[in-house]
Amino acid sequence: MRSAIPHGSWWHLPTGPTNTICDIAGVRVGHADVRGPGLCTGVTAVLPHEGDLFREPVAAAVSVLNGFGKSAGLMQLAELGEIETPILFTNTFGVAACTTALIRRAIARNPAIGRRIGTVNALVLECNDGTVNDIQALAVTGDHADAAIEAASTGFAQGTVGAGSGMKTFGYAGGIGSASRQVVLQGGSRYQLGALVLSNFGQASDLRVFGQMLPPDGAPPDTAEADKGSVIMLLATDAPLDSRQLGRVARRGGAALGRLGSHMGHQSGDIAIAFSTANRITRPGGDTHPVTRVCESRMDRFFAAAVEATEEAILNAMWHATPRPGYDGRRLPGFRDAFDRFRAQGSPA
Repeated sequence: MRSAIPHGSWWHLPTGPTNTICDIAGVRVGHADVRGPGLCTGVTAVLPHEGDLFREPVAAAVSVLNGFGKSAGLMQLAELGEIETPILFTNTFGVAACTTALIRRAIARNPAIGRRIGTVNALVLECNDGTVNDIQALAVTGDHADAAIEAASTGFAQGTVGAGSGMKTFGYAGGIGSASRQVVLQGGSRYQLGALVLSNFGQASDLRVFGQMLPPDGAPPDTAEADKGSVIMLLATDAPLDSRQLGRVARRGGAALGRLGSHMGHQSGDIAIAFSTANRITRPGGDTHPVTRVCESRMDRFFAAAVEATEEAILNAMWHATPRPGYDGRRLPGFRDAFDRFRAQGSPA
């Protein structure tokens, strides 16, 4: 199976070795699937590094492009510019179970949390997979969150897996997608920037692939359905960016959505988070914390990398996704056949 959607010369920056977010050293991804009658959901975990994130948080930022969502942990992330737990993705009604699981894991590793030291900010991100998953079943549990974390590795599946199991993108099956880009600065410094998305957004009639609309015979049946459902965009880099600079990178996620045709609809919770593995924050620390950061005049290359990696990650989620039957007679078609017809008619790919 091809590891990424064929794209010809649409993108310009070189990919990383695996073309995933795990091209950033130390980052790992794991999934836990939840299946059963009427159930098609799960949990996906991203670990920014292999150490204790509560003791060594990473610099981070969040950009809420459209705030129709129920994620946990974003307010403190925006205020402090730090991530201190694994990052979990799940369905909307799985947020509470995943939050509790992260808190329990943090306490098990640091028993003073909430008693002799402060509390922990669990970061859980969500999309509504109710098109094919019976979300009222509240099927996601803390055990699934633990399983996703324990399964984390540098080699992970994309498409309709984990949190992406029941997600929809532009009317097709969507889910988890990833991509990466290499960033070479003028002075010769080399860095990686990777994206991982939970893709569940877009109106089918709006989709643009490599700047072109799909032919009518390739469109899914629900072309009139509104742009709703949400997309979570996670960007990671090994470049020394501070939280303010990471906020600038995160905001470029909106440009990637626009390139695909989205107008970020009313009921679409569109959220971008960026973090850096370069400047860990040690706890407990002293009065000051020395930080090295990239010069502002070099940021354009990170912006371009963020847009390209995010756009490709969304298309990779669709490319890897398989058709999904759901409860109540609903079904999500696969994207790959439509894309193959698109290529046959002379697309840039």
